[in-house]
Amino acid sequence: MAIEYLGLSSINGPLVVLEGVENAFYDEIVEFIVDHNTRKMGRIVELDEDKAVIQVFEGTENMSLDNTHTRLTGHPMEVTVSEEMLGRTFNGIGEAIDGLGPIADAEKRDVNGLPLNPVRREYPRNYIRTGISAIDGLTTLIRGQKLPIFSGNGLPHDQLAAQIVKQASLGDNSDEQFAVVFGAMGVKHDVAEFFRKTFEESGVADHVCMFLNLANDPVVERLITPKVALTVAEYLAFEKNMHILVILTDMTSFAEAMREVSSSRGEIPSRKGYPGYLYSELATIYERAGIVDGANGSVTQLPILTMPNDDITHPIPDLTGYITEGQIVLDRNLHGQAVYPPISILPSLSRLMKDGIGKGYTREDHQDLANQLFSAYAKVGEARNLASVIGEDELSPIDKQYLKFGEEFERRYIGQGPAENRTMMETLDLGWELLGLLPKEELDRIDTKLVEKYWKDTKETLETEE
Repeated sequence: MAIEYLGLSSINGPLVVLEGVENAFYDEIVEFIVDHNTRKMGRIVELDEDKAVIQVFEGTENMSLDNTHTRLTGHPMEVTVSEEMLGRTFNGIGEAIDGLGPIADAEKRDVNGLPLNPVRREYPRNYIRTGISAIDGLTTLIRGQKLPIFSGNGLPHDQLAAQIVKQASLGDNSDEQFAVVFGAMGVKHDVAEFFRKTFEESGVADHVCMFLNLANDPVVERLITPKVALTVAEYLAFEKNMHILVILTDMTSFAEAMREVSSSRGEIPSRKGYPGYLYSELATIYERAGIVDGANGSVTQLPILTMPNDDITHPIPDLTGYITEGQIVLDRNLHGQAVYPPISILPSLSRLMKDGIGKGYTREDHQDLANQLFSAYAKVGEARNLASVIGEDELSPIDKQYLKFGEEFERRYIGQGPAENRTMMETLDLGWELLGLLPKEELDRIDTKLVEKYWKDTKETLETEE
């Protein structure tokens, strides 16, 4: 039987303290009735004998010490899960905000998920095609992987996220079910509207489930949004055998919310004021990606975070890098040159890429081709540094060829239109076309049989096109 309490002991920001509680447990959901008419929800975040500290999701506005009735529900935070959630829009705690009403006769699941036996995890295989060459060709996203995008303020990560949602698929010949769960934390109204409008106009909204926590929504709600999104994703993947891509933007907003709540609780801060448990909180979110033995589905994560001051050593990207399997880094210099998407190739990597590409997955030449493009682009940087010292006219003929390759690579391979959706074969063929700008003897990272099969001199062809 649920017990109801009258009055609160203290209120501090998004936190309230209730004394005299019995049989409460950590993470338990609490219902508040304010002034007999306003309903709010919270969760217990700390217990000390008969005293409970409760986070209020909707904020503590209008709440006072004597106008609030509190009821312990006896269960943790739960969210409705159903296949009918695809094509719908919800707020940060899973309540429908699209005017279509709640999901009828749906199950409820604990947002914290169930502990996953590591022995039951299957190794990620096969790829998810994004239609973006810089990702598909060089940092391939593998099903079951967690691959973050490191961005910065003012860079087009929102546009890139929307493009990935529009274009993502399981490849050209797959007939398996695929869907996207999109979770946004602390986004402005215009950004939320951009996502909504883009998905509807492109016709992909019917296989996208959106969770939107807006900038003016309570800070505490931001801590729940990624867990709600991942709970729905796990249900669709492991019980309905669908392949789910989860896009979470912006994880920096999640970490900032954690810092704010931690400060309200009076906890001792760690690096840059973030709580010492930032790493474990990020890990509980990122580690919910994967493939489970016995289920045909998978959960793949593409979290997006904006690096404060473009600092990749900041605690949020730094800790994210420890947990995830690579990163895609956006570059401000490329953005300044009007290259979209401005993906910086050299610091980007996908550690699981080698296990989901090649013969039987994409094409036999994929790994060697990617290695050669990385190597060639690294030499472009060396040639540019040398040219800045001695002048471009003094460079050797091969260095000038690398400069030409670098220009074409950035313009045609990294750069592509926001509506351009390239197949995997188009991406691989384009890579060979650009390598045709270099002499065959420079291709030292590719098996000679593959060079003979795919390489052809394209210098004159590309010059004619210009």
